[in-house]
Amino acid sequence: MGYIQDNLMPNEKVLFTANVHPAVFLPSVFSFVVSVGFVVYALMTGGKGDMTSGLLAGFLLLTAIWFFLSSIFLGVQALIILLTTEFAVTNKRVIAKRGLIRRHTLEILLPKVESISVHQNILGRLLNFGTVTVTGTGGTRESFRAIVEPIKVRKKITQIVEHYMQAYAQPGQQVTPQREGS
Repeated sequence: MGYIQDNLMPNEKVLFTANVHPAVFLPSVFSFVVSVGFVVYALMTGGKGDMTSGLLAGFLLLTAIWFFLSSIFLGVQALIILLTTEFAVTNKRVIAKRGLIRRHTLEILLPKVESISVHQNILGRLLNFGTVTVTGTGGTRESFRAIVEPIKVRKKITQIVEHYMQAYAQPGQQVTPQREGS
C-alpha cells in the first residue's frame, strides 16, 4: 500500500482497505481460450489437403495469433490494475489511487462523503465483486471497478463515516441528515 501509507497525515490511521478482485483477468483468459479453440479448429480443417481448407486453416491461425496477442495485452493490463489500485478508509478520509504511469487519486474527508453506491452485474454477484462509487459533496464522484466484497466495503465506509460524525459532533447537537427545504 505505497501511495496511501506515503500520504497519511499526522495521527491518521488506516481503518479499512479494499482490494481488486482477480476477475479482472477474465477477459484475458477468455481471449486465450478462444485462441486455443481457433488453433485446434485450424489443425482439424487444414489436414484435408485441398486449397480451400488450407486457406481457411491459415486464416484461422492468423485469427488465433491475434486472439493470443490480445490475451497477453489484456493480461498485462489486468495485472497493472491489480497491482496499482489502492483503496482505503482512514480515521479522517477516504483515499483511493489507481494507475501506473497516469495516476488518478481520490481523497475525500469523511464529513464530505455524501453517498457510496455499489453496482454488480450477474458475474459480479456470483464472484462477489463490483463497482464502488464514492460521491462527495460538491459533485466529486469516483468509481472503482472490480472491488472485492463491494457491499461489505459500502457498509464499512458508512460505519466509519457515522462513527466519525458521532465522535466529532458537538454536545447537544443531533447528527441526523437534514432534509431539503428544512
